[in-house]
Amino acid sequence: MNAYDRDLGKSDGLAVLHYGDGEFAVMTPGRFVLCAVTGAKVPLDALRYWSPELQEAYANPAEALKRWQEKIA
Repeated sequence: MNAYDRDLGKSDGLAVLHYGDGEFAVMTPGRFVLCAVTGAKVPLDALRYWSPELQEAYANPAEALKRWQEKIA
């Protein structure tokens, strides 16, 4: 997320993001995304782990590692 995207997250629901290398763009405003591995709600201000290649978010590094291991297996 960059400085210009901060005002976009005003909706209370699920956000739709485009994940890039080191940042993401808010396509549809919302307060959270869903972890692709666990389905847990991840608030946008706490989102630190995602895959630009798979275009999915992860709740923490353990889920990101799990998805990466599944992909290379």
